[in-house]
Amino acid sequence: MTHPHFLDPLAGTRRYFLKRGGGGIGALALGGLLNRDAAAVESHTATPGPHFSPKAKRIIYLFQSGGPSQLDLYDYKPGLRKRFGEEIPTSIYPAERKTRMSADQASFATAPSKFEFAQHGQSGIWMSELLPGIASIADELCVVRSMFTQAINHDPAITLLQTGSQIAGRPSMGAWLDYGLGTENADLPAFVAMSSRGNGRAGQPLYDRLWGAGFLPARHQGVKLRNQGSPVLDIANPPGVSPALRRRMLDTVVSENRHRYDTTFDPQIIARIAQYELAYRMQTSVPALTDLSSEPESMIQLYGKDARTPGTYAYNCLMARRLAENGVPFIQLFHQGWDQHGDLPKQIAAQCADTDRATAALVTDLKQRGMLDDTLIIWGGEFGRTVYSQGKLTTNSYGRDHHPGCFTMWMAGGGIKPGHTYGETDDFSVSVARDPVDVNDLHATILHLMGIQHERLTFPHQGRDFRLTDVAGEVVKGILA
Repeated sequence: MTHPHFLDPLAGTRRYFLKRGGGGIGALALGGLLNRDAAAVESHTATPGPHFSPKAKRIIYLFQSGGPSQLDLYDYKPGLRKRFGEEIPTSIYPAERKTRMSADQASFATAPSKFEFAQHGQSGIWMSELLPGIASIADELCVVRSMFTQAINHDPAITLLQTGSQIAGRPSMGAWLDYGLGTENADLPAFVAMSSRGNGRAGQPLYDRLWGAGFLPARHQGVKLRNQGSPVLDIANPPGVSPALRRRMLDTVVSENRHRYDTTFDPQIIARIAQYELAYRMQTSVPALTDLSSEPESMIQLYGKDARTPGTYAYNCLMARRLAENGVPFIQLFHQGWDQHGDLPKQIAAQCADTDRATAALVTDLKQRGMLDDTLIIWGGEFGRTVYSQGKLTTNSYGRDHHPGCFTMWMAGGGIKPGHTYGETDDFSVSVARDPVDVNDLHATILHLMGIQHERLTFPHQGRDFRLTDVAGEVVKGILA
């Protein structure tokens, strides 16, 4: 017999604590102290959103890992050319804002971009010559030049962008959205992550916690589609195991887990059952999803020649569209290789060659299918790059160190104001000069577009209610359509 709390997996946790804690007065007293947290957990078992009508139904987040140089892509600073090689004044760039990788240099020479910029579309958005594809969709984009962050090194900065905290262990954005909104397709995960690597560079490491559930129930964590072999490990039945046998085996495992839950009331057991069932359904849904035979050659050409090659950025962009079509509400691509401390012009040109065409193709494809209006596209990395050269500066080569003071991201579709540039940086692209947007503000805005009031999406943990935006965050109304 199914336990009455089976459909409410968190409801038994306080009872389980008291049962295991013994019948002593001390245990009962501690149980009383925990009463508030336990009641809060129980109140969070229902789906807590949406809170109002959303502009976007799904998100595709194109995360460019390593920190793309805003100076060489979007933040046009023509005045820097006459300052080539000049020392950056310490009043503009004090020593405490430099990393140890460049802080001890003898010179901090101004390094203007060697690339040409031009205005594009009716909106006249400035973009580098490295981005012809993205430039062709300029009128769909809202370019935010005034992003800034508190983190100066990759791991805390990436963790902050993905979880709202520099401290590892918090739920990722996709997990928060799954917790808050759920999914319309029971045969696929609500949150899918994919990764690719640019021009042979290893890039910064990616950790499972970047798409993990943190302290949320485990069922909300993202599922990563692999670059090689089977998209999901162990999704295929081993030799000699038929689908019918697999179903009988799963039914037996579920039955045993339910009996165990009747004894322990452990919510992780419910999550495990749900994952088994999802994995069984994915045995059919994932192979169908990754079969590109139905895609016309014209679509492959739109995304680029690598679109049929698993593990490439172009393939992942095409898969993102297919996932979105099939009801997956949060899709995240991680593209490595943007950490360009030296020989930046050559390296960033290669990165853009890997990503520009497919990025533009994804936006174009969604628009052609009538999906862009309710799909929020996000493009950006974890921070920007320095205006001074890391290492030797020449007319054709320079490097740039990490820079948290300002960087550029863009968004499109899903309730975002199209053909718009938001915010400004100073003449050196060192600090935000107008309309600053921090990471908490970005998250608050993303949740708002998905119909969630960010201060109401909370989960009790360790004695307080946590949220993606922590204790800050304001919706950036200037970028909303």
